Amino acid sequence: MKKLLAAVAAFAALSAHASEQLSVAATAVPHAEILEFVKPVLAEQGVELNVKVFTDYVQPNVQVAEKRLDANFFQHQPYLDEFNKSRRTDLVSVAGVHVEPFGAYSSKHKSLDDLPNGATVVIPNDATNGGRALLLLAKAGVITLKDGAGITATPKDIAQSPKNIKIRELEAATLPRVLTQVDLALINTNYALEAKLNPTEDALFIEGSDSPYVNILVSRSDNKDSDAMQKLAAALHSEQVRQFIEEKYKGAVVPAF
Repeated sequence: MKKLLAAVAAFAALSAHASEQLSVAATAVPHAEILEFVKPVLAEQGVELNVKVFTDYVQPNVQVAEKRLDANFFQHQPYLDEFNKSRRTDLVSVAGVHVEPFGAYSSKHKSLDDLPNGATVVIPNDATNGGRALLLLAKAGVITLKDGAGITATPKDIAQSPKNIKIRELEAATLPRVLTQVDLALINTNYALEAKLNPTEDALFIEGSDSPYVNILVSRSDNKDSDAMQKLAAALHSEQVRQFIEEKYKGAVVPAF
């Protein structure tokens, strides 16, 4: 009888372990692809990973904050900080995974020197990615920014624009679709990859590997230390994931661990 009870207890423990579920929001490329890569590893550890693909940068945070999803994987810390501040949420970083060097693209010009006077340049309309785009333009010498302008810089912070460029702010996901209609587009790498752009080959200018914008796994404070979440964080920091990122994205996505 004791052996039977022990066997039943062991089976119950195994069943409970196997029933762990984790729902994670992600943008399609590269985040969902990376999550799909680690899904079999987590399954072996008793965690069923459900990946929900989103095309925007708002709902993944909203749904985690409202406890409709457990976590998300699409953003960097400056974006999360701004979101928490503006939406009065309290989402937290669990693990930093990779950097997606931000790039400037054009279908009309072969170099930034070719930009005409009055060129139309589109950038993301969210505070941190818009500021990131302006900082990149400043680093490339297209504009100069006022002293003190940082990651939340806006077009109002432009001090000088030798070519009198016209800045338009659009939702980040739409930027690849308007590439043929503008002179230059500053595009987040996940959307560039979805649009079949190769950041290391197609971008006229791109951030270096020292970019501070590490993409992070994000959850709530009430579940960040859960067993399933920590298993996911460990899987995302594995040597197998490092190799997957390096081999699949060839510099367009860079491991940050």
